[in-house]
Amino acid sequence: MTQNIYDDETFFAGYSRLPRSVHGLDGAPEWPVLQAMLPALAGKRVLDLGCGFGWFCRFAADEGAAKVLGVDVSEKMLERARRETGDAGVSYERADLESFVPQPGAFDLAYSSLAFHYIADLAALFGRVHAALKPGGALVCSVEHPLLTAPARQEWLADSDGRASWPVNGYLDEGKRVSNWLAEGVVKRHRMIGTYLDLLLGAGFSLTKLTEWGPSPEQVAAEPDWAKERARPYFLLLSARRG
Repeated sequence: MTQNIYDDETFFAGYSRLPRSVHGLDGAPEWPVLQAMLPALAGKRVLDLGCGFGWFCRFAADEGAAKVLGVDVSEKMLERARRETGDAGVSYERADLESFVPQPGAFDLAYSSLAFHYIADLAALFGRVHAALKPGGALVCSVEHPLLTAPARQEWLADSDGRASWPVNGYLDEGKRVSNWLAEGVVKRHRMIGTYLDLLLGAGFSLTKLTEWGPSPEQVAAEPDWAKERARPYFLLLSARRG
C-alpha cells in the first residue's frame, strides 16, 4: 500500500503552503513545458492519477474534456478538490494507485504530476494505465528527476590523484528512499531514467517525448532563488502513447 503521507497533519500543513498548492498550475514552474506535451482535450475522457487538490482536473474540464476522473489516496486532498470543483463533469475517487484498476479502454489521456515516484510496483500500474487507454491514447506524467531521488549518502570519492571528484549518491542502487521533506519518514522510490523507459515500453507504450526539466534562464531572471536549481534537472517529464 502507498504511504498516505499527505493525510499526515504536519506534512499536509507544509504542503498546503507550497506555491503549487496556493497558486495551482501557475505555481508549478514546470507546468508550461508539461502543458505543451498534452494532446487536445476537447471532448476527451481524462484520468488524473494522484490528482491532489484537483488543479489539473479543473484545467482539463475548462479545456472542454467530456469527463475527468481524479484519483488520490489522500482524503484531505480530495476534500479540498471536491470543495473547489463545481463542474459536474469532474469526479473524484479515493484509491491507492498501487491497486487502483481504471476501467479498460475508457480514457483518452492519463495524466500524473509528481506521483509515480511514490509507487513501488510501477510496472503493474503502467500496465493497468495502458489497458485503460483507448488506442492512440496518451500518458503524460512528471516525476522527481532520478538525480534528485537518488541520494542515499553524501560523501566524495577521490580520483587517482587524490582529488575530490564526484558524489557517491546511490544512483545505480534503485529502491526505497526515506527523507524528512515536510515531515519525517517520507517514502519515495528511486529509479534510473532507463528504468522508467523500460517500464513504459514493457507496458506497451511508445515514448513520444522526454524532457529533463530545470528552470530556464528567463525563469531564473524572474525568480533569482531558482538559480541553484540549474545545477541539475529537477523533474523528469514523459509522454507516451498507446498504439
